[in-house]
Amino acid sequence: MVKRRTTLTTLLGLIFLATWAAFPLHAETRLRALFMEGSAYGDAEIRAMTGRFTAAHPEMRVTLDFAPYEDLRDLTLGATDSGTGYDVVVFDAIWPAEYADRQILLDVTARITPEMRAGILPGAWTTVDYAGHSYGLPWLLDTKYLFYNKQILARAGIPAPPATWEALLEQARIIADKGILDHPVVWGWAGTEGIVCDFTTLVAAFGGRFAPDGTTTGNPGAAGEALRYMVESHASGLAHPGSIGFQDEDVRRVFESGQAAFALNWSYMYRLSNNHRDSGVAGSVGIAPAPGAVGHSLSAAVNGSMGLGITARSPNPDAAWDYVAFLTNPAEQNAQAQSSLPVWAASYDDPAVTTGQRALVDAGRIALRDMIPRPATPRYQGLSEALQTAIRDALLGRATPEEALAAAAAIGN
Repeated sequence: MVKRRTTLTTLLGLIFLATWAAFPLHAETRLRALFMEGSAYGDAEIRAMTGRFTAAHPEMRVTLDFAPYEDLRDLTLGATDSGTGYDVVVFDAIWPAEYADRQILLDVTARITPEMRAGILPGAWTTVDYAGHSYGLPWLLDTKYLFYNKQILARAGIPAPPATWEALLEQARIIADKGILDHPVVWGWAGTEGIVCDFTTLVAAFGGRFAPDGTTTGNPGAAGEALRYMVESHASGLAHPGSIGFQDEDVRRVFESGQAAFALNWSYMYRLSNNHRDSGVAGSVGIAPAPGAVGHSLSAAVNGSMGLGITARSPNPDAAWDYVAFLTNPAEQNAQAQSSLPVWAASYDDPAVTTGQRALVDAGRIALRDMIPRPATPRYQGLSEALQTAIRDALLGRATPEEALAAAAAIGN
């Protein structure tokens, strides 16, 4: 009898141990996150960051999905509509208004600490803010910079790059008159979002800021002045004739071939054009914040950044916030500064950030601090398409700048 009881006790003990092993003391928390494929942070970098997070939080598991930029919005909306999907999503600076309106993202205003609010660059907050609330944390910062060919400027006897857009055309005229280049300026003005980004940069230069309907505050005439400048640049013959059909990569190729002295483009061009083995201008690439305009500003910048947010249907919002805060903390951002400049103001004095890219850091310190958003409206897509059409109509002479902007405003409203 004693032996039988001992055997039964042993058997029950083994069953208990097997059951205990199958269920850890701390329940595992699972997160699913959506990132942009081929972003400034490569897929491998994001996996490494996530690995450091889970090493510090062994009770958490994070599944990573990567998608091209063109699919991010549809995947986010589709997963939310189906009631399944992501805990954390990356989003473009033009989407918070729509995501807030459709209750896609959690309002995380109350989670943001005073240290975050004060330490992150002011312009970066326009990536995630809408109507006085924050829907995530800024993560990948970018804006359009002025690129210039140092060698061409030296040949033309120009001692410094232009500080204003007016001076840029004056310098371009000097370069053309000396026979160095016929068309010293190159733009990316195809009918895509890029033309709206250039337009926004110029609106900022002329002292404007967009209201949600696409009209401008600050200097109410800024949009008209910006579009008239674009028309003048195109009509003057100083701009590369292909600009009207160029996108960002076309701009880079023209600049790298030495066919342009000035270009407006994103930060990636600085790294490629200065280091790319096929670049004909490596070592001669200068970078500065986009110029200001006489009587209005010293520099200008458009927000082309991305944020990280928590979906409204996430079953684990606290864990998701821990993950978002980890990916955006200064240590992680500084370690990846060669891929994307950090969101934190103090990082711009850190040798880990400045080494090997001082010119970019100096330009970014100004531009990323002051960048303005494109119109913050839940109906941004329609307004952007209206602006693209209006700007090109003015450039091609199908409408005056005033007529073109009035048409875009009518559609935007």
